[in-house]
Amino acid sequence: MRLSLSSSVHRHRVRLPLFLFTVWFLLSAAPAASAGPLDERLTGSPDVPWQISADTVEYDAPTTTYHARGNVVIEKADARLMADRVAFNHDAMTAAASGHVIMTVGGDVLTGERLDLDLNRETGVVYDGSVFLQENHFYIRGRRIEKTGRETYRAEQASITTCDGDKPDWTITARTVDVTVEGYGSASHAVFKARKVPLFYTPYILFPVKTKRQSGLLMPEAGISNRQGVFWDQPLFWAINDSSDATLYTRYMEKRGTMVGMEYRYALSQDSMGTFMANGLKDRQVDDGTEASTAEWGYSGDAYDRPNSDRYWLRAKADQELFGGATASLDLDVVSDQDYLTEFRDGRSGYYASRDAFLERFGRDLDTYDETTRTNRLNVNKTWSRYSLNSELLWYDNVLYRRWGETDDTVQSLPAIEFTAARQRAFGSRVFWGLGSEYDYFYSEDGDRGHRLDAHPRVYLPMQWKNYLSIEPSAGWRQTAWFMDRWEDENIDKSTYRQIYDLGLDLSTELSRVMASPVAAADRIRHSIRPRVTYLYIPDKDQSDLPEFTAIDRIEAANIVTYSLTNTFTARSAKPVRTMSPVAAAGVTAMKTPTPATQPASPGTDFDYQRLCRFYLEQSYDIRAARDDDPEPFSDIYGELEIALGRYFSVDADASYDTYAARFSSHNTGVGIRDDRGDHLWVEYRYTTDVNESIRSVLSVQMTDRVTVRGEYERNILDGEDIIKGVGFLYTAQCWAVDLFYAEEGSDQRFSVLVNLTGLGGFGK
Repeated sequence: MRLSLSSSVHRHRVRLPLFLFTVWFLLSAAPAASAGPLDERLTGSPDVPWQISADTVEYDAPTTTYHARGNVVIEKADARLMADRVAFNHDAMTAAASGHVIMTVGGDVLTGERLDLDLNRETGVVYDGSVFLQENHFYIRGRRIEKTGRETYRAEQASITTCDGDKPDWTITARTVDVTVEGYGSASHAVFKARKVPLFYTPYILFPVKTKRQSGLLMPEAGISNRQGVFWDQPLFWAINDSSDATLYTRYMEKRGTMVGMEYRYALSQDSMGTFMANGLKDRQVDDGTEASTAEWGYSGDAYDRPNSDRYWLRAKADQELFGGATASLDLDVVSDQDYLTEFRDGRSGYYASRDAFLERFGRDLDTYDETTRTNRLNVNKTWSRYSLNSELLWYDNVLYRRWGETDDTVQSLPAIEFTAARQRAFGSRVFWGLGSEYDYFYSEDGDRGHRLDAHPRVYLPMQWKNYLSIEPSAGWRQTAWFMDRWEDENIDKSTYRQIYDLGLDLSTELSRVMASPVAAADRIRHSIRPRVTYLYIPDKDQSDLPEFTAIDRIEAANIVTYSLTNTFTARSAKPVRTMSPVAAAGVTAMKTPTPATQPASPGTDFDYQRLCRFYLEQSYDIRAARDDDPEPFSDIYGELEIALGRYFSVDADASYDTYAARFSSHNTGVGIRDDRGDHLWVEYRYTTDVNESIRSVLSVQMTDRVTVRGEYERNILDGEDIIKGVGFLYTAQCWAVDLFYAEEGSDQRFSVLVNLTGLGGFGK
């Protein structure tokens, strides 16, 4: 027997009128349905009927009960209930399904031997059953699984896992399991098992069964190292409201004490947001300058001890929209001592994690972890079409001077105000002009203090010789005034003034050619060559009686010719075009294939452009030095090379070559290789004569679909010391992964283990 019941006639039919509601309730018992409320998903369009089929359907009038027996199937859209028998009591609004009960809503599945429902209370019980939640690939099995409320469920003699199969790789068995939709699950008297082997017991465990953010404990990090001993980092996430949240950290370290931390985030709009982070620790260990304490708790590379036990790091970045189209930004970075960021680089609230978070959210970097002068800035900016006004308070926190120095002569800008006029045409003539101007008040706790006003207008006369050569002479007139509040040099007056001019000439041309691409991924390749010659002249002027705060205070004489050559290769590829076709009526969108490189693109085709390669060379000749019989008037030859072949291969290199010594004075090279399988290699080499020579490499090889081997190596070649050596092994299964990593970093050796259980998170470090 098969019946088709449309939603429009359910209110008027007597036979089987409430099977629709029975199915609605049955399916609402699935703990974590997919997107959309269950009632909306089940009722769907009123034009789509419910299909009910059974071998027999009978009505028992004395008990007001409908009985469907034999291969009962009730379905509509992606909702389906199957059982051997289904009974519905009209007066009590109760229903029961028994015998091979299978209920599906999309990818979510409930199975059991018996299912009892109370439609009025919206509760129900499935016996000897299981629930599969597709969204997080989650299985709950139990002797008795009960829907205790609209969004709450309870299972007895239960097990949970995200592993497929009758013999899952891991399970958590428990006396009881409670689940709240879009919340957390909890289990009492839980035992974690690998296969059937019990590994550990806990009287209580909390796990996520949600897709929306919600307050609660996050998975901890744990590990062991020489400097910290055994450590445990427990984060707590706090969903404050729709526009802000916070994470609180408590990090116990066996040898160092307990560090507490906080990260607060807010987002009022796309351009108004902020992140504030703070960590503090009362360190049990200090570097008092003795050989033993420096070896264990200090760093031999710096010249300062660390006798302090009060240690902290406060950092923040924020952007804010202001009235009138102005914007403000904040950068905050204050650290207790010179060793803190070196020591606590890793971890969820360490230097690397903080830096990555700031770069991803704000696009602004932190100073390097070994930099002892930290930048703090409050900036307010207003931009018009041709002008801009930028003001900021700039404070350089010199950790060494602040903590250990008797004096601190670090120069601060409080404030620095810049007004800039972009290059623009003067009164409709052929002449262009621009302006750079700046006011600063320089403050130093123990050094000079004073005001500086600087204005640098400039005029340009661009010319073109046919279509071959661009010629642009220019002239600037810099005027600078100082008004001192405090100074120590007797040669400096309270107020001083300087004016100095500069002349420039810019000659350039560009040759280009468009070629067919040798690879199918690109339509055409454009090769351009841009030779350029610039000339700069600044007269020699005695400035020894002027204050000196920044580079602007000393304008060196110049009579320099600089010549350069830039080669650029740019690939063009046709964008895929969405076109309507006869199959679009069936809900399929056809994609137009990009134009092959052997055929010209049709008019109106849209293109993507990617720079494949850029090679730049530059050298200068100092005419003034040559006239003074300097034997080396030529500068080093400087070069840059950038190659980017999609995401598979990249090179970023620069070098300076000393033509007189016939050697490289510096060269830095970074090479990245990646494939579709997931293998990648990054090698970075840095060299500066008598200053630095180091190499760093990171390698990850996907040995099989489940096994990845990775390594990390960094060495200071100049000092002959390894900075870090590490090797790791990652095994990924269907429902779990384990990551083992061993590293030697200076005197610290650490071994970490991270176990991730799919759907529940991970533990370890």
